[in-house]
Amino acid sequence: MPFEWVVAIRFLREGRMQTVLILAGVMIGVAVIIAITALITGLQGSLISRTLGTQAHIVLRPPDDLATPVLPRDGAAFAARVEKRAQRLRSIDQWQRIHAEVDAMPGVTASSLMVTGAAFAARGTASRAVALIGVDPERYARIVKLPENIVAGEYRITPGNALIGADLASDLGVSIGDKLRVATAVNRDDTLTVAGLFDMGNRDLNRRWVFTTLSAARNLLDLPGGVSNIDLVVTDIFQAERIAREIASRTGLKAESWMETNAQLLAAFENQTMTTRAIRTFVTLIVALGIASVLVVSVVQKQKEIGILRAMGTPRGKILWIFLIQGGLVGFLGALLGAGLGAVLIQMLSRLVTDAQGNAIFTPDNDPLTYVVAVLLAAVVGLLAAALPARRAARMDPVSAIRYG
Repeated sequence: MPFEWVVAIRFLREGRMQTVLILAGVMIGVAVIIAITALITGLQGSLISRTLGTQAHIVLRPPDDLATPVLPRDGAAFAARVEKRAQRLRSIDQWQRIHAEVDAMPGVTASSLMVTGAAFAARGTASRAVALIGVDPERYARIVKLPENIVAGEYRITPGNALIGADLASDLGVSIGDKLRVATAVNRDDTLTVAGLFDMGNRDLNRRWVFTTLSAARNLLDLPGGVSNIDLVVTDIFQAERIAREIASRTGLKAESWMETNAQLLAAFENQTMTTRAIRTFVTLIVALGIASVLVVSVVQKQKEIGILRAMGTPRGKILWIFLIQGGLVGFLGALLGAGLGAVLIQMLSRLVTDAQGNAIFTPDNDPLTYVVAVLLAAVVGLLAAALPARRAARMDPVSAIRYG
């Protein structure tokens, strides 16, 4: 073993209490960094998954109807207030061409045509305002994981059948096989059989959504041969806004991404990320200061030994490396212990952090890269923290060190 390593390990063994304390500090610091990173990442991933589990990444709609102002005649000035027009349910113009175009765009993995509008669902004397949604069942299942959320009956959207939320079924007093009447504002109505009940984990959606076929929705909403929405799913969810802007510029449609409709959620994620980075930075600084302070004390305590080594002809470079090795070893070994403790903390947090039903909110993501980065970072921090004490030890005058050591 090289001379510098032998001396460095000997110094660490002689100061056992200091070594144990600083190893414990590094271990706890690294464990906290790993656990907080995994917790925030897991919670954000779970929240995004739950949010996008009930909506498309991008929704295409016809552009809004705009009011046309009355122009002045003969240069006469006049004052007028142009009020915004009430928006009516309209079909997307040339939706067949646009659907084929966006479905083939890079980054788009799935698309689904939809017809959606307001309606009333009634059973006997009970009625509720609902959102009537006509879909292609096979394509829509790639947008929203509706089949996975069926709690009764089956995922069957066929002529004459409908899927409704479990809460709406409770409000109307219907179950599988019962019939309910659906009426719209254009004086059209139809009787649909309840084929399945779903639970999206959102009571508002469970009370409003009624799914039926495209043809039935077109008939009820008086939109023959048209579609009101085109829903899209993209590969990279954080590129949804960019893709939406590109589609809007190419087609002239109104394109809304999930990032636009959930702006507050994204702002919360950004604040969480900043807070996590701040915590990691301060914990890293505390670990660095702890290693530096211990090595400064070690330099003072080993002053006489350093003087003897210098008097025996040990170069300043080797003295420098002795303390750098101590810092690196403390950081590396402490990080290894901290990685193990962090893994335990992650498992504990995944069991403690639950939703209202007691189910785990996130699944631990034991990414090996997280542990490797944490261990290497701690080792580098140990080396950097040891730099100042090491330089001080290397610059000691051997005569003064032996005399006053």
